[in-house]
Amino acid sequence: MWQDDAAFWRNIVVHERLPAIESAYAPFPEMLAARLRDALINRGITQLYVHQYRAFSLASEGRDIIVSTPTASGKSLCYNLPVLNVLAEDPKAKAVYLFPTKALSRDQEAALRGLMRDAGLSHAAITYDGDTPADARRAAREQSGVVMTNPDMLHTGILPHHTNWARLFSNLRYVVVDEIHSYRGVFGSHLANVIRRLLRIARFHGSDPVFLFASATVGNPDGHASRMLGRPVTLVDQNGAPAGPRRWLIYNPPVVNAELGIRASYIKSAVRLTGDLVRAGVTTLVFGQSRNNVEVMLKYLRDRLARDAVDPETIHAYRGGYLPETRRRIEKELREGSIRCVVATNALELGIDIGSLDAVVCAGYPGTISGLWQRFGRGGRRGGESLAILVSSSAPLDQYVARERRYLLGAPVEEARIDPDNIEILMQHLKCAAFELKFEKGDVFGDIPPDLLSEALEHLVAKKLVHPETGSAGRRLYHWVADVYPANGVSLRSVGEDNFVIIDREHDQAIGEMDFRAAHTMLHEQAIYQQGGEQYQVETLDFDNRKAFVRRVIPDYFTDAMTYTSVSVIEEEEQIEFESGLLACRGEVSVVEKVVGYKKIKFHSHENVGYGDVELPEMHMETTAFWLTVPERVVRLQRVERPAVIDALIGLAHALHTVAAVGLMTDPRDLGYVLGNRTDPDAPPSKGRVDAMLAQGPGFDPTIFLFDRVAGGIGLAPRLFEEREELLRRTYELLQGCDCKEGCPACVGPLAREAADLDPPFSRKAVALEILASLGTSATH
Repeated sequence: MWQDDAAFWRNIVVHERLPAIESAYAPFPEMLAARLRDALINRGITQLYVHQYRAFSLASEGRDIIVSTPTASGKSLCYNLPVLNVLAEDPKAKAVYLFPTKALSRDQEAALRGLMRDAGLSHAAITYDGDTPADARRAAREQSGVVMTNPDMLHTGILPHHTNWARLFSNLRYVVVDEIHSYRGVFGSHLANVIRRLLRIARFHGSDPVFLFASATVGNPDGHASRMLGRPVTLVDQNGAPAGPRRWLIYNPPVVNAELGIRASYIKSAVRLTGDLVRAGVTTLVFGQSRNNVEVMLKYLRDRLARDAVDPETIHAYRGGYLPETRRRIEKELREGSIRCVVATNALELGIDIGSLDAVVCAGYPGTISGLWQRFGRGGRRGGESLAILVSSSAPLDQYVARERRYLLGAPVEEARIDPDNIEILMQHLKCAAFELKFEKGDVFGDIPPDLLSEALEHLVAKKLVHPETGSAGRRLYHWVADVYPANGVSLRSVGEDNFVIIDREHDQAIGEMDFRAAHTMLHEQAIYQQGGEQYQVETLDFDNRKAFVRRVIPDYFTDAMTYTSVSVIEEEEQIEFESGLLACRGEVSVVEKVVGYKKIKFHSHENVGYGDVELPEMHMETTAFWLTVPERVVRLQRVERPAVIDALIGLAHALHTVAAVGLMTDPRDLGYVLGNRTDPDAPPSKGRVDAMLAQGPGFDPTIFLFDRVAGGIGLAPRLFEEREELLRRTYELLQGCDCKEGCPACVGPLAREAADLDPPFSRKAVALEILASLGTSATH
């Protein structure tokens, strides 16, 4: 297909052939129930992989474990076997399975039921989520041996009503938490507190369950699981599963504007390569970076392959926001092999069984090595040879990966980080826990220190949410007295609000849903909402009732929202002044984001063909940040006018963000950045209002903020403050080592539109380097 395509190979910067991996087996454990052994043998499984054997042995001993092996290595048997073995021995035994998505829960339900049926187990396995009918919910409470759910439903639908689930909690032997690598940041911090509540309720009902965690490749699997559970967890990571040979490529699109360092569209490049694969009969999974990108690529693929008479119904998109029946139909068709190509967001990174795929194309670097391996692992899941291609964009991190050719194979995998003791998150779950069961002085809530727990409970007393009284033994008791249901007011996945429902006005039916934050950029009035390769225009956004009314249209463009961000300091916790006068600080900040307008982008050519205004409320968040304030003396020292210095600082913020994301080994989307004013909360933000910032006079106090994109923060800002000198040095190295002359997307970015007309013209990159030198920073600093 591409063997003789010189243009294709000219843009390949990494080409790795990975050999097949041999399997490592162990015999069935002696304590494995005979009926389970027979069921496995009837399925053609006559022995276990070594990691499955070790997981079964440790779990049967009552040890909390985490299994961390590659995608498609048989992790589900690591937790299914010990659970089913207990069910075979004890008819009253129960287990709870937690999956991050409804789709994965439903997928695993079918697999587990099949194994239970083959083993002759009479216990029911029922998925309990928002889509479960009322009669099935009752059966789950009264009859199910295994309840399969998600953290959100456990949080709002089970724990607050634990007395209705007494049979489950009094006989709870195992809790399975699959895909634990996906529980990071705010979601993971919330889940750790949900687990604290679960353990407290289980002890109340007389049980002490063993936890079985499963994870794809992550840098700190046992540390992450131990932090999640609040006690030590044993690691199982010796993989015994085989893998077929794999070929990995990085395709860096050709440069189309050498002066600005801009490359050909990575989206159109990914579509072209995918089209070649589909025409050659290669079943392909394409990953996009956003919902909008996924829908645009789906349209482009269908348009391109229509010329070859490829049925458009064999090419589908899969992303969050689709209705449950749509997702399940696509999953079923994938397993049956009737779909030749699927374009997906990270919703398909997780372990949903989607059958055999021969190739994976990633349109853009997902931000982390672990995320890339997870996506690449979806190819060749049946042991055959597979192909994985990363198509890099012009973004700095993508170009870093393309330039540092050994980075993907040599760098350590990122660690998953959570902060269960984040005071904002902790207090929310203490309210929920107090509603579920009264607290006593000396009670345990996970690994929270007793004095901190007492202080937090007294805070709830002051807020008149709990009532203190003295018990019969003289112990202080805390009862929930507020007339509110606290779990309903706590969102595990964000600090956002309810989802928006998308309604097709022509047929008066719901066609999808969208989370609160995404609705601001994708469901504003006049936006082109895309789903399943079709386009709808948002006619009315009923913000208060969380409804978007859309109508099917056939436009020649899609829309892209424009936002601006401002940051103001709430409290400064630490400050260091460099000899140059540069101030490095960290503390609490308020972040305000607002969608101010949108661009109309023409399909295929990607021309900007118009603008529109958006009137929506601001989004507020309090979080932690690291910031650098450049002294006025340094601004005045530069050889260019003040507006040029401000523009260069915008570029410097761009570069600092790239270096910080790589240095912290975190997803760049977890870290926000903006150039603002440390001392003036009403200072103009850097996105969408650059013209106002360039006009600022000497009173403007230019400050680069790097902030956690999670309410309350998850620990990124303190680490940046500690590594501030290394951060500046590596930023200097990035700029100095970039091949461009004026500045490009891979370093400081091109000039802002408002700065491009300044006279005399200047180099954003050169000024940024001079600023760093004025601050005493160099590659050898």
